[in-house]
Amino acid sequence: MCSENTDNLPFMKMHGLGNDFVVVDARAQAHEITPEIAKGIGHRHFGVGFDQLAVITKGKGDAHLTFFNSDGSLSAACGNATRCIARFIMDETGKSDLHLTTDRGDLAAKDAGNGLTSVNMGQPQLDWAEVPLAEQMDTLALPIDGSPTATGMGNPHCTFFVDDVMAANLKEIGPRIEHHPLYPQRTNVQIAQVIGPDHIRMRVWERGVGVTLASGSSSCATAVAAARRGLTGRQVRIDLDGGTLHLNWAKDGVWMTGPTSHVFSGVFTADFLDSLK
Repeated sequence: MCSENTDNLPFMKMHGLGNDFVVVDARAQAHEITPEIAKGIGHRHFGVGFDQLAVITKGKGDAHLTFFNSDGSLSAACGNATRCIARFIMDETGKSDLHLTTDRGDLAAKDAGNGLTSVNMGQPQLDWAEVPLAEQMDTLALPIDGSPTATGMGNPHCTFFVDDVMAANLKEIGPRIEHHPLYPQRTNVQIAQVIGPDHIRMRVWERGVGVTLASGSSSCATAVAAARRGLTGRQVRIDLDGGTLHLNWAKDGVWMTGPTSHVFSGVFTADFLDSLK
């Protein structure tokens, strides 16, 4: 893996609705990405910057994906990064259906047409122990001011439904709820406003990252929470700061569909990687 970081390291910069990623393709040549390296690459002034870093390795399906947050912590799931990488592998192989594996589990991806990519993020985790929460309780309405809903999508989520999403102080609410004692692994935080029975406006604070323009797993969690609370149906459009995703909580899992972008490819120098040791 990365030969002790003495070799240059190729990477790709991608985004889904402004939710941006550095992607390292380690299928042909192994590259070691430590939390320290991920954190250094994630710095938007001294590195490249990203919301998540994804490493592609060989798996039992078409590829295995590993995710880091910008603070160097690991995340089992990242929906928009999964869609971006799925599109990259589809373009590379000519396939229209993929089988990807993550620490969250096996995920199916498919070409949705018109340049859109769909990923099945699996069944939501609705039991308190699976989210996970610190103690047994009803995940539909937590004993937190605002009665948010807890959902697991391979990572924990806390969704608040409000009358005016733009009036919420996300930079104050986000870090406070991320580190709430009910969430032993911290949590992603969503502020959501129901516009109609199939339409939600949402803003996101991501665990280990901060405010982001979009989040795939957060969109899945919000769609599930809204349906569970009877606020919407199981198919919804979610408008985020960076654009729109379409969610379908189907019998086989939560399908998420939207656009992706491969912005550029580059190479990290040996000097830069050595400075992160």
